[in-house]
Amino acid sequence: MNVFSIMYHDVVERGAWDSSGFPGEGAAAYKLLREEFAAHLDAVRAAGPRVRRANEPLVDGSVFLTFDDGGVSAHSLAAEMLEQRGWAGHFFITTDRIGTAGFVSKDQIRDLQRRGHVVGSHSCSHPTRMAVCSREVLQQEWLESVRVLEDILGEAVTVASVPGGYYSQMVGETAEEAGIRVLFNSEPTAEVGRVGECALLGRYFVKRGMPAEVSGAFAAGKWGARFLQAAFWKLKKVAKAGAGGIYLRVRDRFYQK
Repeated sequence: MNVFSIMYHDVVERGAWDSSGFPGEGAAAYKLLREEFAAHLDAVRAAGPRVRRANEPLVDGSVFLTFDDGGVSAHSLAAEMLEQRGWAGHFFITTDRIGTAGFVSKDQIRDLQRRGHVVGSHSCSHPTRMAVCSREVLQQEWLESVRVLEDILGEAVTVASVPGGYYSQMVGETAEEAGIRVLFNSEPTAEVGRVGECALLGRYFVKRGMPAEVSGAFAAGKWGARFLQAAFWKLKKVAKAGAGGIYLRVRDRFYQK
């Protein structure tokens, strides 16, 4: 079975990069302007995909639209723009940030649920390198974030995404132990993996400045766009593994220029 998941973050008005989600240039690289995001959604629609919800039975060829971090634009912009096209999104919440500047509130999370969107965990604290955390820390990140969201929503939370792109087998195992049944990571693949009772889904990422046609190509499952991103991701994965924290420091210094 193949499914095509696309990873977005925040949607902002022109110049307001720090208005939603995490601040800074590194985070802003993954934020789209409102008009830019609209063009991406139009390209997805033109691809004619089956946009579905991941907390329902998985269907071959499905497209999932996901949004990481829990920035306030999830409620104020992204969800509304999806609804205009008859789609539901997947909004993954960093629970330690709920109600803080730039992030969704409890009432906004409940409203996203009421409007038919999927709300899931993005951990408690958004660890910079989640894959190097101990099992005890990973258990805390998943269990507590799920507990907080279930208290807000009044229903089981079974969908999550891994922050930062740092996935490991233990990250998947502890998510599954916390009741997660669909876990999105950042590997650009359409294949569905398994960790116990949890389905593991990769995602194709979208960054600021990418042509809208890229989202359309991902949604259509076009091989060329998927291959290019997979090749880039594998190179970056090697750099992350080899350089460790140095990779992050170099990246942050680049964005500060």
